Amino acid sequence: MIPRTFLKGRVHPAGYLIIAFCFFGTFCFWALDPSLGRVALGFTLWCLYFFRDPVRVPPVLPDVLVAPADGLIVGIVSQALPPPEVRESLEGEGQSGSWTRISIFLNLFDVHVNRLPVSGKVVRIAYHPGKFLNASLDKASDLNERNTLILETDGGERVIVVQVAGLIARRIVCEVGEGEGVKRGDRFGIIRFGSRADVYVPSSVCLHVLKGQRTIGGETVLGSFSSKGSPP
Repeated sequence: MIPRTFLKGRVHPAGYLIIAFCFFGTFCFWALDPSLGRVALGFTLWCLYFFRDPVRVPPVLPDVLVAPADGLIVGIVSQALPPPEVRESLEGEGQSGSWTRISIFLNLFDVHVNRLPVSGKVVRIAYHPGKFLNASLDKASDLNERNTLILETDGGERVIVVQVAGLIARRIVCEVGEGEGVKRGDRFGIIRFGSRADVYVPSSVCLHVLKGQRTIGGETVLGSFSSKGSPP
Protein backbone atom coordinates (compact mmCIF):
# COMPACT_ATOMS: atom_id res chain seq x y z
CA MET A 1 0.00 0.00 0.00
CA ILE A 2 1.30 3.50 -0.84
CA PRO A 3 1.48 5.69 2.30
CA ARG A 4 -1.14 8.46 2.50
CA THR A 5 1.60 11.04 3.15
CA PHE A 6 3.07 10.22 -0.26
CA LEU A 7 -0.28 10.60 -2.02
CA LYS A 8 -0.93 13.95 -0.33
CA GLY A 9 2.51 15.40 -1.04
CA ARG A 10 4.77 15.95 -4.01
CA VAL A 11 8.26 15.06 -5.15
CA HIS A 12 11.08 17.36 -4.07
CA PRO A 13 12.85 19.06 -7.02
CA ALA A 14 16.20 17.66 -5.83
CA GLY A 15 14.99 14.26 -6.99
CA TYR A 16 13.82 15.18 -10.49
CA LEU A 17 17.06 14.38 -12.32
CA ILE A 18 17.73 11.19 -10.35
CA ILE A 19 14.20 9.89 -10.89
CA ALA A 20 14.31 10.73 -14.60
CA PHE A 21 17.63 8.88 -14.92
CA CYS A 22 16.17 5.89 -13.07
CA PHE A 23 13.14 5.73 -15.37
CA PHE A 24 15.43 5.90 -18.41
CA GLY A 25 17.61 3.13 -16.95
CA THR A 26 14.51 1.03 -16.24
CA PHE A 27 13.42 1.34 -19.87
CA CYS A 28 16.89 0.29 -21.09
CA PHE A 29 17.14 -2.68 -18.71
CA TRP A 30 13.62 -3.81 -19.58
CA ALA A 31 14.53 -3.82 -23.26
CA LEU A 32 17.52 -6.06 -22.50
CA ASP A 33 15.85 -8.37 -20.00
CA PRO A 34 12.41 -7.96 -18.34
CA SER A 35 13.70 -9.49 -15.10
CA LEU A 36 16.39 -6.80 -14.87
CA GLY A 37 13.77 -4.23 -15.80
CA ARG A 38 11.59 -5.26 -12.87
CA VAL A 39 14.51 -4.83 -10.47
CA ALA A 40 15.28 -1.41 -11.96
CA LEU A 41 11.61 -0.43 -11.72
CA GLY A 42 11.57 -1.36 -8.04
CA PHE A 43 14.60 0.87 -7.41
CA THR A 44 12.99 3.69 -9.41
CA LEU A 45 9.80 3.50 -7.36
CA TRP A 46 11.88 3.55 -4.17
CA CYS A 47 13.65 6.75 -5.37
CA LEU A 48 10.26 8.27 -6.09
CA TYR A 49 9.21 7.36 -2.55
CA PHE A 50 12.47 8.67 -1.04
CA PHE A 51 12.06 12.13 -2.55
CA ARG A 52 8.44 12.49 -1.45
CA ASP A 53 7.60 15.87 0.04
CA PRO A 54 4.36 15.55 2.04
CA VAL A 55 2.26 18.48 3.21
CA ARG A 56 2.85 19.37 6.86
CA VAL A 57 0.84 21.65 9.16
CA PRO A 58 2.94 23.41 11.85
CA PRO A 59 1.36 23.95 15.30
CA VAL A 60 -0.18 27.36 15.96
CA LEU A 61 1.08 27.47 19.56
CA PRO A 62 3.23 30.54 20.29
CA ASP A 63 6.90 30.35 21.27
CA VAL A 64 7.46 26.71 20.28
CA LEU A 65 10.06 25.11 18.05
CA VAL A 66 9.35 22.11 15.86
CA ALA A 67 11.39 19.20 14.57
CA PRO A 68 13.42 20.00 11.43
CA ALA A 69 13.04 16.45 10.11
CA ASP A 70 11.25 13.13 10.34
CA GLY A 71 13.23 10.53 12.25
CA LEU A 72 14.30 9.09 15.58
CA ILE A 73 15.71 11.21 18.41
CA VAL A 74 19.01 9.44 19.08
CA GLY A 75 20.41 11.89 21.60
CA ILE A 76 19.63 14.88 23.82
CA VAL A 77 22.82 16.45 25.16
CA SER A 78 22.89 19.28 27.69
CA GLN A 79 25.87 21.64 27.92
CA ALA A 80 26.63 20.97 24.24
CA LEU A 81 29.02 23.11 22.22
CA PRO A 82 27.76 24.47 18.88
CA PRO A 83 29.68 23.48 15.72
CA PRO A 84 33.16 25.12 15.64
CA GLU A 85 32.46 26.99 12.40
CA VAL A 86 29.82 29.16 14.12
CA ARG A 87 31.09 29.13 17.69
CA GLU A 88 33.32 32.21 17.33
CA SER A 89 30.52 34.15 15.67
CA LEU A 90 28.13 33.33 18.50
CA GLU A 91 30.67 34.27 21.16
CA GLY A 92 31.24 37.60 19.41
CA GLU A 93 27.51 38.29 19.66
CA GLY A 94 27.42 37.37 23.35
CA GLN A 95 25.63 34.08 22.57
CA SER A 96 28.18 31.75 24.17
CA GLY A 97 25.82 30.50 26.86
CA SER A 98 24.72 26.94 27.52
CA TRP A 99 23.09 24.96 24.69
CA THR A 100 21.09 21.74 24.48
CA ARG A 101 21.52 19.58 21.38
CA ILE A 102 18.68 17.41 20.04
CA SER A 103 19.84 14.90 17.41
CA ILE A 104 17.41 13.30 14.96
CA PHE A 105 18.49 10.34 12.82
CA LEU A 106 16.82 9.87 9.43
CA ASN A 107 16.85 6.35 8.02
CA LEU A 108 16.47 5.52 4.32
CA PHE A 109 12.68 5.34 4.61
CA ASP A 110 12.09 8.66 6.40
CA VAL A 111 11.06 11.85 4.63
CA HIS A 112 14.35 13.70 4.01
CA VAL A 113 12.97 17.18 3.38
CA ASN A 114 14.17 19.54 6.13
CA ARG A 115 11.94 22.14 7.76
CA LEU A 116 12.62 25.25 9.80
CA PRO A 117 12.12 24.83 13.56
CA VAL A 118 11.23 28.50 14.21
CA SER A 119 10.07 31.67 12.50
CA GLY A 120 12.44 34.61 12.18
CA LYS A 121 15.44 35.15 9.94
CA VAL A 122 18.59 33.32 8.86
CA VAL A 123 21.54 35.05 10.55
CA ARG A 124 24.34 32.86 9.20
CA ILE A 125 24.97 29.75 7.12
CA ALA A 126 28.26 27.83 7.42
CA TYR A 127 29.25 24.73 5.45
CA HIS A 128 31.88 22.33 6.83
CA PRO A 129 33.36 19.42 4.82
CA GLY A 130 33.89 16.23 6.77
CA LYS A 131 33.53 12.47 6.96
CA PHE A 132 30.55 10.25 6.15
CA LEU A 133 30.19 8.15 9.30
CA ASN A 134 26.95 6.42 10.23
CA ALA A 135 24.67 9.35 11.12
CA SER A 136 23.19 7.48 14.09
CA LEU A 137 26.54 7.72 15.92
CA ASP A 138 26.97 10.58 18.39
CA LYS A 139 30.37 11.54 16.92
CA ALA A 140 28.73 12.18 13.54
CA SER A 141 27.70 15.62 14.84
CA ASP A 142 31.36 16.60 15.16
CA LEU A 143 33.07 14.65 12.35
CA ASN A 144 30.63 14.44 9.44
CA GLU A 145 30.07 16.85 6.59
CA ARG A 146 27.45 19.38 7.67
CA ASN A 147 25.68 22.63 6.92
CA THR A 148 24.86 24.89 9.86
CA LEU A 149 22.17 27.59 10.03
CA ILE A 150 21.89 30.15 12.82
CA LEU A 151 18.32 31.37 13.12
CA GLU A 152 17.07 34.38 15.08
CA THR A 153 13.48 34.04 16.24
CA ASP A 154 10.96 36.85 16.17
CA GLY A 155 11.55 37.13 19.92
CA GLY A 156 15.32 37.54 19.53
CA GLU A 157 16.32 34.00 20.57
CA ARG A 158 19.02 32.09 18.70
CA VAL A 159 18.40 28.54 17.42
CA ILE A 160 20.94 26.49 15.48
CA VAL A 161 19.92 23.76 13.03
CA VAL A 162 22.51 21.52 11.39
CA GLN A 163 22.09 19.31 8.32
CA VAL A 164 24.50 16.40 8.80
CA ALA A 165 25.49 13.99 6.02
CA GLY A 166 25.52 10.26 6.78
CA LEU A 167 27.08 7.01 5.67
CA ILE A 168 25.23 7.03 2.35
CA ALA A 169 24.21 10.69 2.16
CA ARG A 170 26.65 12.64 -0.02
CA ARG A 171 24.63 15.69 -0.89
CA ILE A 172 23.29 18.43 1.37
CA VAL A 173 20.88 20.90 -0.22
CA CYS A 174 20.08 24.23 1.48
CA GLU A 175 17.47 26.45 -0.16
CA VAL A 176 17.58 29.56 2.06
CA GLY A 177 20.11 32.38 2.26
CA GLU A 178 21.58 34.61 4.94
CA GLY A 179 19.32 37.50 5.92
CA GLU A 180 16.23 35.75 4.59
CA GLY A 181 13.01 35.83 6.58
CA VAL A 182 11.62 32.37 7.32
CA LYS A 183 8.53 30.77 8.82
CA ARG A 184 8.30 27.85 11.21
CA GLY A 185 7.62 24.59 9.39
CA ASP A 186 8.66 25.85 5.95
CA ARG A 187 10.96 23.69 3.83
CA PHE A 188 14.58 24.79 3.70
CA GLY A 189 16.46 21.86 2.16
CA ILE A 190 16.99 18.13 1.83
CA ILE A 191 19.75 15.59 2.52
CA ARG A 192 20.32 12.61 0.22
CA PHE A 193 20.28 9.62 1.41
CA GLY A 194 20.17 8.69 5.13
CA SER A 195 21.29 11.49 7.41
CA ARG A 196 20.93 13.45 10.63
CA ALA A 197 19.54 16.78 11.80
CA ASP A 198 20.82 18.48 14.95
CA VAL A 199 19.05 21.34 16.73
CA TYR A 200 20.85 23.48 19.31
CA VAL A 201 18.59 25.46 21.63
CA PRO A 202 19.32 27.64 24.67
CA SER A 203 19.31 25.62 27.90
CA SER A 204 16.37 27.76 29.07
CA VAL A 205 14.10 26.11 26.50
CA CYS A 206 11.63 23.65 28.03
CA LEU A 207 11.89 20.38 26.11
CA HIS A 208 8.80 18.30 25.28
CA VAL A 209 10.53 15.27 23.73
CA LEU A 210 12.63 12.35 24.92
CA LYS A 211 15.40 10.21 23.47
CA GLY A 212 13.92 7.33 21.48
CA GLN A 213 10.88 9.31 20.35
CA ARG A 214 10.04 9.64 16.65
CA THR A 215 9.45 13.06 15.16
CA ILE A 216 7.49 14.48 12.24
CA GLY A 217 9.29 17.34 10.52
CA GLY A 218 7.47 20.65 10.80
CA GLU A 219 4.87 19.28 13.23
CA THR A 220 6.41 17.64 16.32
CA VAL A 221 6.99 20.21 19.07
CA LEU A 222 10.54 19.85 20.42
CA GLY A 223 10.24 22.51 23.10
CA SER A 224 9.00 25.96 24.06
CA PHE A 225 10.63 29.26 24.94
CA SER A 226 8.02 30.06 27.58
CA SER A 227 5.15 28.47 29.48
CA LYS A 228 2.78 30.05 26.93
CA GLY A 229 4.11 27.68 24.30
CA SER A 230 3.68 24.53 26.36
CA PRO A 231 1.40 21.94 24.75
CA PRO A 232 -1.83 21.29 26.69
